[in-house]
Parts: sequence; structure tokens; C-alpha cells
Amino acid sequence: MTETKPSPWRAPFAAEPLNATVTIPGSKSLSNRYLILAAMGTRPVTLVGLLRSRDTELMMGALESLGVSCTPDPDDGTTVVVAPPKNGVFTGRSSVFCGLAGTVMRFVPALALYADGPVRFDGDEQAYHRPMGPILDGLEQLGARIDYEGEKGRLPFTLTPPSRAVGGDVSIDSSSSSQFISGLLLAAPKLENGLKLTHTGDHLPSLPHIRMTMADLEAAGVAVRMDAHTWTVRHGSVQLPERVAVEPDLSNAAPFLGAALIAGGTVRVPNWPARTTQPGGLLPEYLERMGATVTVTETVDGARTLAVTSDGTIHGLGDFDMSAAGEIAPSLAALLVFADGPTSLTGIGHLRGHETNRLEALVTEIRRIGGAAEELADGIAIHPVDVERMHGAVMETYADHRMATFAAMLGLRIDGIDVVNVETTRKTIPDFVGLWTSMIGVARHR
Repeated sequence: MTETKPSPWRAPFAAEPLNATVTIPGSKSLSNRYLILAAMGTRPVTLVGLLRSRDTELMMGALESLGVSCTPDPDDGTTVVVAPPKNGVFTGRSSVFCGLAGTVMRFVPALALYADGPVRFDGDEQAYHRPMGPILDGLEQLGARIDYEGEKGRLPFTLTPPSRAVGGDVSIDSSSSSQFISGLLLAAPKLENGLKLTHTGDHLPSLPHIRMTMADLEAAGVAVRMDAHTWTVRHGSVQLPERVAVEPDLSNAAPFLGAALIAGGTVRVPNWPARTTQPGGLLPEYLERMGATVTVTETVDGARTLAVTSDGTIHGLGDFDMSAAGEIAPSLAALLVFADGPTSLTGIGHLRGHETNRLEALVTEIRRIGGAAEELADGIAIHPVDVERMHGAVMETYADHRMATFAAMLGLRIDGIDVVNVETTRKTIPDFVGLWTSMIGVARHR
């Protein structure tokens, strides 16, 4: 029987300025790091505001395969109690399914060092193209054996842990993803001699994500020292506080706050943190540089709401280094399609190794609707084109959630944008379509 694919989703066109408040679900990056750290502890941890999306469900499923208990509150699914294995040993002779989640395929293998038998890792077919070599190289240096079923350095594979996880010095080239560093750091405290981890490449993408990992480890009682491109973690216990609140995903706020610049008007996001390790925390600064007005209001109980207001004018950024927050590059690219000047987003060559080659995909889809863009060695250049020369089209998403939200953003100002597989947004935003449609207002789009 032939499987029927769902029809593309028609992205709503904004017929008038926006005036909306959008509550963003919890951070995927923090949610999956907290899940890992909770699994490595000695007593249960309650995670409040945990993102419930495909990536976090895959992480919880992976941890449960290793003997960890993840129990959602029956009345509030975003509150989850995580209980580590009673003896601190993960279950071997098991299988972990990674889907297309980078944090699962790059963080969980290090936990398998502490399993009592081999662990097989597999994922979506598209995940077979995502690089895994550096993390697996590091685990081999720590005594693990990796048996590949296909291409070396890629899924699927089976990891057999060493008889003792001794630790010591490890050197890897993490130029293609900071997740390789984070994956080893998260598991390092259980190594008998700790870990001294050195990055050997000339370029290290997304250092803020590594700093996030370091801060989360410190919240679990683990000291991490960073010296240039070397990290040192001593052997010790890992234990998050009994109750941990997860911040909203600030990178997932980017399409919604960016919508205020494309359509005009105001979009507000509640619970914006005063301080954060999330790269998305740079978003307000970027939007101000593009011409928006950004304000923060605070209630008596300390809750903060960030608001972005615009008249629809968007300024180009010229030569702009995005290395600190590459994950929001697709959202900025959508804004820059409508900018009044050219922009070269650089420092994001590593986006070629995400769910898809995001740089190639962005150029392809911008050209598909009549825009002008080209790939650079380390990024993407976007040139201004009169919006009247652009047109609707069926836009591909490449199984990439950020390409889907990118397309939806274009649809605010270009009528007739149809998005293939918009459901890929469930990776990090469980109800993107509902939130997006509510933001625009059913009565205000055609």
C-alpha cells in the first residue's frame, strides 16, 4: 500500500501588524543536558518546565533503555521525575534510538562507558549523514570499542564499554560541532581519573553551548576548568538539586520575535531570563541592530517579559559574525531576505553538519522564492531584493525544524508559501502551527 504524504501547510500571510504574547516551551539544550545530569546522580531529580518534544522524548527513551526512570507528572507533562539506576550502573545489552537528535547521538554514547554491557545506537536514516567521528574517537581513547555497521564515524554502531572507565587525557577535533566536547564533559565526572580534554582543531563552533554545559555541570556540583581549548574535569559525584526549573528555549523564540520585524507590530515572550547561558540570549541585541525596539517589563514577583516592536523596517547587518549563536542563523536569514542592505553571516560553516546542510538549504529556498543569496566558505550572503519581485512557492524543510520555521517566517510577507513537512517542528516546538496561527490571529490572515 502506498503511503500518502500530508499536503504542504500554507503559511499564514500577516495582513496587518501583530500584537501577540507567545509562551515558548522549555529549552531543548537545557532540557537534554539536565536529563543527562539527573541520570548520572544518586537520587531522583524533578525537572520543571521540561520541553516535551521529539528530541526530549528521544532522550528520555534513550535513558530508559539504559535503566533510568523518567516519570512525567500526570497533571503536568512538563514536570518529570528522573531517577538514576539504583547502583549507578547503566543497563547494557540494550539499544538506543537517536532519531535525528544531535544531543542524543552525541551525549548518550559517553554514558554507555558506564554500562554493564554493549549498547547499540541507531537513528533515522538522515541521521546516518551526521558526523559522529570525534565523540567516538574520544570514547575509543577512553577504552571503549566501537563496531560500525556502516560508514566509520556514523550511525549505526555498537559501543562496548571498557572493564574500567579510567579516564585521562583525550584529544579530539570538535571543529564540526561543539556537542562532541559537551558530550564528553557531561560524562567526565564518573571517570576514575577524571578527564583532560583537548580540542585539536583551529576552529571551535558555538562556544556558548560549551559554556552552558560547564554551567550545568557546576550546578550539579562538578568543577570544570577551561584553559584555551583544554577542559579539565576531576572525578567526583554528580547531583543536580532536588528540583530544577528549565528556562524557555530562547532560540525557539527567534521566529516569533522576528515575526514582529517582518509583519510589524509587537510580539512579547514571557519568562525571559535575566541571565542565561543560552546562545539565544543574544537575540534581543541582534534584533535591535536590525531596527527593532526591545523592551523588558518585570512584575513584582520577578517574572520578566521581553517585547519586540517594529514598523516592518529591517536593516542589513553587513559582515556579521554569528559564531556565538549559529542555531538562530536560519531565523535571522528569514529577516534578512527583507532587509534594506546586504548581510554576510559568517562563523557558521558548521551548520553544514546539522539536520541538513543548512547553508545550502537556506540558499536554495531563498532563491526558490525569488530572493538572492549564496554560500560562503564559512556562512551565507543575503542580498536585498524588492519584495514585489518575490513570490510564493512550495518550500522544502529537509526534515529540519529550523528550515520549517524559516519558511513560515517568509510566509508572513510573501503570500502563497507552502511548507513541506511542517510537523518536523515537533523536534523542539510541540505545537508550532498552533502557536504561530494564534500569534497572527485567524481573523487577520488570508
